[in-house]
Amino acid sequence: MVTLADAARIGGRDRFLVVVSTLRADGTIQASVVNAGVLRDPRSGADVVAFVTYGPVKLANLRARPEVAVTFRAGHEWLTVEGTARIVGPDDPVAGIDAERLRLLRREVFTAAGGTHDDWAEYDRIMAAQRRAVVLVTPARIYSNAT
Repeated sequence: MVTLADAARIGGRDRFLVVVSTLRADGTIQASVVNAGVLRDPRSGADVVAFVTYGPVKLANLRARPEVAVTFRAGHEWLTVEGTARIVGPDDPVAGIDAERLRLLRREVFTAAGGTHDDWAEYDRIMAAQRRAVVLVTPARIYSNAT
């Protein structure tokens, strides 16, 4: 049985680059590459896949249809997490997560996805200016070609 710990292990081998697939209104797939990591959901405490985005198409798709697939890969090894997305951001407020908690959550996601920064104040400024949102994916199914 594969787990989110396996996703983090695979992701760490290729800079946590993942393919995120969302559903368009016509039922076709929209895919993009982002950095994602595994961390604890700030509300439930359960492990989730998380990424930060300001992609208008991706966010619009997830607002209308929160089903998402996130595929981690390194070499020929891959692992997909299918689940439901919850958006937390300036345009998608969530009870209990104020602007300060969102600022810190963006940092947590960034570091869970292997990121580091020399100037966190500048990082925070850019994230706020771009109105970046955090996407938390609660897993419904995890599968892989890992042996």
